[in-house]
Amino acid sequence: MSKWKIADKEFTSRLLVGTAKYPTPEIMAAAINASGAEIVTVAIRRMDPAKPEFSYVYEYIKEKKLTILPNTAACYTAKDAVLTAQLGREALETNLVKLEVIGDEKTLFPDNEELLKAAKELVNDGFIVMPYCIDDPIVCRKLEDLGCAAVMPLAAPIGSGLGIRNPYNIRIIVEHAKVPVLVDAGVGTASDAAFAMELGVQALLMQTAIAQAKDPVKMAIAMRLATDGGRLAFEAGRIPKKLYATASSPLTDLISTGE
Repeated sequence: MSKWKIADKEFTSRLLVGTAKYPTPEIMAAAINASGAEIVTVAIRRMDPAKPEFSYVYEYIKEKKLTILPNTAACYTAKDAVLTAQLGREALETNLVKLEVIGDEKTLFPDNEELLKAAKELVNDGFIVMPYCIDDPIVCRKLEDLGCAAVMPLAAPIGSGLGIRNPYNIRIIVEHAKVPVLVDAGVGTASDAAFAMELGVQALLMQTAIAQAKDPVKMAIAMRLATDGGRLAFEAGRIPKKLYATASSPLTDLISTGE
């Protein structure tokens, strides 16, 4: 399967995973390993370096030589998001950031205005910015124009598991973007992952769907297989949908029945 890039770094796995909400740190490690993910995201504002579980997560990521992707979850203003990203860069020694600027506590939808403001400032500060955004082609275009390394439109509200609610917008975003498009938030099960990848997105980021499954390790395997299968289907090119049947065998040179 083809590789993909964020900035100048190349990856094979098209599944990115988070580190929160797992029943235990050990199950988290097993699930991440089963997922095959090469990029793992951590919420800077929710991870206290003084706590043992953070040390466990961070040491595991370093041991496995995974790419760490700090995120600015729980930030509601551009100012807070920028400061959080800068703290993450200092603590984790990376310019990568998954930028989140939340506009509504109930839906966790992003605040477009504050997101664009924070993205511009962080790009100018040398960050490799991967913004979580609404599934709006115009917002995605503006983020790309600001210099973001990728765009990460939601499929549905964070943690909802509703799946791909607006595949048409996702397809438009993919068709026009010159940077990788990653679906972030809303995937609930393996069929959602396959469908998202069949739309042509470069990768998926998921957290709750794996961590809160009855068996996170099995779900991680399912999501890995579905992500790979969906991407292969996209690259292979599906047959067009038709209203009527098309014979799967040729209708010429048939053997005569003698009638």
